[in-house]
Amino acid sequence: MPLVVGALLQFFAMSSTTFAALLPDRLPWYIAGPALGLLVVGFFVMANQPLGATGAYVETYKTVTRKADAVSWRMFYFLGIPIGGFIGVALKEDGFVRRSGYDALRNELSLGTTAIIVLIGAVVMGYGARMAGGCTSGHGICGTAQRSPASWVATCTFMAAAVVTTLFIRIVSGGAI
Repeated sequence: MPLVVGALLQFFAMSSTTFAALLPDRLPWYIAGPALGLLVVGFFVMANQPLGATGAYVETYKTVTRKADAVSWRMFYFLGIPIGGFIGVALKEDGFVRRSGYDALRNELSLGTTAIIVLIGAVVMGYGARMAGGCTSGHGICGTAQRSPASWVATCTFMAAAVVTTLFIRIVSGGAI
């Protein structure tokens, strides 16, 4: 046990520049895609459950409200998403820089208006995920891997809506198609 504690202390004592060297900006698609596929398959083999964000959210809610049928370990997946993102940003070379991820919108609108648009978008997405029986990651990655006809239809719908929305925005903004 003291060896593990010492290794952890040494790990966290590294400078942010050293951490940045360990973490690439982005994983190439040919590494991230197969790794995600192996993760999904491995998850089915080990736990016989899909790996989706909405499912993790629902199970976290069930765990917090102490429902009898809660799968409490999925709460760690749900909490790990923002925690992992925070750690990844904090370890970058330039240190922690707060970003909203909505800079293009913020360049055109006030912070309050942007916040309202993002909130409405989140509610609509949550409602859509509930109506579709899962989110894009659940259907697109796990459902299609299970050969679920409903997931194939949902994924095709997500992709078609994304293409149409992108074309609409480009046409309206005067950009190239």
